[in-house]
Amino acid sequence: MTTDEIFMKKALMLARRGLGRTSPNPAVGAVVVRDDRVVGSGYHKRAGAPHAEIEALSRAGEAARDATLYVNLEPCNHYGKTPPCTHAIVESGVRRVVLGITDPNPHVIGGGCEHLRSKGVEVTCGILQEECAQLNEAYITYITAGRPFVSLKVALTLDGWTATRTGNSKWITNERSRKQVHILRRRVDAVMVGVGTVIADNPRLIPYLSRSSSPNPARVIADTHLRIPLDSMVLDSRASDLTIIATGSKVSRQKKRAIEERGGKIIPCRLKKGRIDLSDLLKKLASLGICSILVEGGATLFGSFMRDKLVDKLYVFLGPKILGGDDGVPFTRGPGCDIISKCMAVTVHRVKRFGDDLMIEAYPRRNAANEES
Repeated sequence: MTTDEIFMKKALMLARRGLGRTSPNPAVGAVVVRDDRVVGSGYHKRAGAPHAEIEALSRAGEAARDATLYVNLEPCNHYGKTPPCTHAIVESGVRRVVLGITDPNPHVIGGGCEHLRSKGVEVTCGILQEECAQLNEAYITYITAGRPFVSLKVALTLDGWTATRTGNSKWITNERSRKQVHILRRRVDAVMVGVGTVIADNPRLIPYLSRSSSPNPARVIADTHLRIPLDSMVLDSRASDLTIIATGSKVSRQKKRAIEERGGKIIPCRLKKGRIDLSDLLKKLASLGICSILVEGGATLFGSFMRDKLVDKLYVFLGPKILGGDDGVPFTRGPGCDIISKCMAVTVHRVKRFGDDLMIEAYPRRNAANEES
């Protein structure tokens, strides 16, 4: 590993501390290095707080002069809630800036690098590029596609079922896996399920197994006909968490008012084949500043996301159980592929064990063959 890669790893490690806290801003870490020694470091703690570069430079003080600044994302060169980081970098006397990736934000895109170079600062880009891009995959999708980054989470038996024929699913996976799911919830802006899951399981959809000072993610319910029971835990008026109900336009006004009185937010959406048009919903969620969503069920919603090619990532938890029949609840519902070559191909990024459970973290392959399926 090169010296640049070693210190970029440190910047990435710092940036990860901000995951789940900075949205709609990216997660950024920065390290100031002089004579191969870290003299200042920092990370972006939350939207509106000082950026990572400012934190690191403040800690470095005069030691930043003629030093190298490592940062996983291109420094901003525009005024937002905070002044441009490029100005502070130039004023600090930093001699060289090493970046992971450029920022796709149209307010930044290349401008930070150009400004620094115009002021005589040496700029190196592309260090640990893939790792840096993955860290901010939600932010990049939000900026470039105008919609949230969508992850699907499912717990399956070894023979591929999410529940028995009676709908019972507690518990396919162990407590360690469930705690990991709550960590995943902490890292996203919203957790989403279909109304069938709310009716069957009455979940809270908050990461109560993961202790953190960061706010709970919003809860999004896909509910075309507004069937959600008014006593559902996601509508608990004592909770300060935002609950969004995505509906069709023809729903009961009386029930709509009752939900709004409980703090729920109704978002009317276009319909597609009698169900919520997920592309329309995602755009409306993006307009609310929601950059990332963890979809947790059920089978009909999973199938719709997959057929609409709106899945960016999958977390598949496998529990060491076999249902042993053909009448359980499957991973997805709806029309599937007729031949194997048309299946959704995925690239497995990581396989991790939680006791006897396995978690498979994977990405759908975005190639021509899959786009035709």
